[in-house]
Amino acid sequence: MASVGERLSRARVRAFIGRDEQLGRFGEALAGDPQAPFAFYVCGPGGIGKSTLLRRLADHARAAGRLLVELDGRFVSHDPADFAHAAGPFLDVPGTVLFVDSFEHCQWLESWLWHHFLPRAADDTLVVLAGRRAPQPQWTADPAWTGLLHVTELEPFSPEQAHSLLVAAQIRPELRERVLRFAGGNPLALSLAAAAGSEGCSREEIWAPSADVLRTLLTGLIGEVPTAAHRRALEVAAQAHSTSEELLDAVLPEEDAHLLFSWLRDLPFIESTHQGLYPHDAARETLAADLRWRAPHAFETMRRRLADEYLRLLREAPEERVWTVTDELFYLFREGETLARLRSWSREEEVHDRPLHPDDLDEVLRMAEETEGPASAALVRYWAGRQPRAFSVYRLVSTGRIVAFTARLALPAPADPQDLATDPVVAAAWQYCDTLAAVSPGEHIGISRFSVYPERYQVPSRVTDLSSSRAQAEAARSRGRAYGFAVFRDAETWAARVRGTLEDTGARPRVGDHTYGLFAADWRRESVEAWLQRFIAAPDAPAPAGPSPVSRAAFDGAVREALAHWRDAQAFAACALLRARLAADLVDPVEELRTLLRRAVDELGRDPRGVRAREALTAGYFSGAPTQEAAARRLGLPYGTYRRHLRQGLDLLCEALWDEELHGRR
Repeated sequence: MASVGERLSRARVRAFIGRDEQLGRFGEALAGDPQAPFAFYVCGPGGIGKSTLLRRLADHARAAGRLLVELDGRFVSHDPADFAHAAGPFLDVPGTVLFVDSFEHCQWLESWLWHHFLPRAADDTLVVLAGRRAPQPQWTADPAWTGLLHVTELEPFSPEQAHSLLVAAQIRPELRERVLRFAGGNPLALSLAAAAGSEGCSREEIWAPSADVLRTLLTGLIGEVPTAAHRRALEVAAQAHSTSEELLDAVLPEEDAHLLFSWLRDLPFIESTHQGLYPHDAARETLAADLRWRAPHAFETMRRRLADEYLRLLREAPEERVWTVTDELFYLFREGETLARLRSWSREEEVHDRPLHPDDLDEVLRMAEETEGPASAALVRYWAGRQPRAFSVYRLVSTGRIVAFTARLALPAPADPQDLATDPVVAAAWQYCDTLAAVSPGEHIGISRFSVYPERYQVPSRVTDLSSSRAQAEAARSRGRAYGFAVFRDAETWAARVRGTLEDTGARPRVGDHTYGLFAADWRRESVEAWLQRFIAAPDAPAPAGPSPVSRAAFDGAVREALAHWRDAQAFAACALLRARLAADLVDPVEELRTLLRRAVDELGRDPRGVRAREALTAGYFSGAPTQEAAARRLGLPYGTYRRHLRQGLDLLCEALWDEELHGRR
């Protein structure tokens, strides 16, 4: 019996329409025609059918007995060496066919591919690239590539092809004209309409572009969702940047993550990569809009679960995973006003970051002098000598040339007199600390001291995205950090951008010919995790039901934060729950809040349904277990079972404490 995946593949083959010219040229290449192209480049807007064509070409290559290597540009590393490793057989095994979909997300590899990678291909290999943008003109104009490169810009389906697709999908004749007017020749819209079919479409106006259209198309595309658990898995995939089985297991611990992951993978609008599953761009946006419209509370609940998991990983994950986790957290809230001001979300810049190497210093100093003057360059030299590991350099992927650098200093208390005498910006930061609340011995401050990208100097860019993600992750994982500072030359512009996230210290230190703005976060007053919770909070969060200074969503987040920092006295003392009404009348807020939380957890055990929940909370937060996996082992439970009990415990605890927040102790 054929698998579901095989049946879906055959169905896609039967539904494939058009693109005869592309299939023909590729077939010639597979057959070994010496005049056929070596490289095929397919481009066009989203939804035009690039991925569908690539799957069809891959079927042909597979049928011809070729070895396939399939990559997705969304999840390609910024390091060319990683791409070369992933595509390894293309360089070593004759006859291999390399497919790279969503190439626009790794367009920065283009020059490197043409110059360095593709010329090293093994004998009789072929490569197919598909992306939204056309290749750079120099490749199509290069005589050396004239006979080797075939570029196709996909066009919408003709009226005849679109009509054929709807006939094949058995769309009722009286509905076809309205569907065609709605979808035009766009293959994605037509495929969605065809997947929806004619069932339930008794009214012709169902094809008007409205919320009903979204609901009908998605219902037809997904079919009958088997259970509520499958619906929740779909909500995860609609919001997460990529969905792995591990992520499903973490945010849906009470469900069979393997079963749900397999179901998602077989949906026709879900793509698979080595990092997990993701919906097609248009499908993701349609799914998210439908879920937000149909079940706004479920949408927000799932987004909060994902955020909680990313924050947990930020605390517990190995260092090499931290930077990705931070980006995934912000991706959930990318439509927020604050993130829109601060982050570019750009994938176009051909850069990746690496530690500063001694051989890089001359170029770094040149860039510093070019953008900020000789006085600033002298300070770069000073700090590179004292804290070389604080520097990151950003290189073009195609050539390795350094185009930017940043430096994130960690300065212990008490302040070094030589630092104070040398760097006016650092001196201003320490002065601000002394004015507000002096930093104690054993603590330190962090300063994002330099951010120099001459081509896009101190404006939102991929460099600032990467640097800020790293700075936030470092602050979240450090111990004893009292303050964090960011430095910008265009102080007034950045004051508007960082509004609500960093405090303008008012200091404007001068270095050479330039004045800089200094912006701060007090990590003793507010933990990094609480800052992140506020940073990603929806601006239109619902008002609380009673006289509480925080919303229910913020309150639940504060409870989780307090538990997460239970064993870190300094972080616990800065937790947001201390600003809730719950703690307003406590004589010794920190210790009494700890007692209150322990008491509330213990009281869960009075209800039979809360016994396991109490045990999970106690093992996870109070027992000293370093990770949730360790807590599960301590209780002798499978990790998924433990997560289910923990999730129930958090829900019950937040509910009990929220009742106390609104109505007081009864």
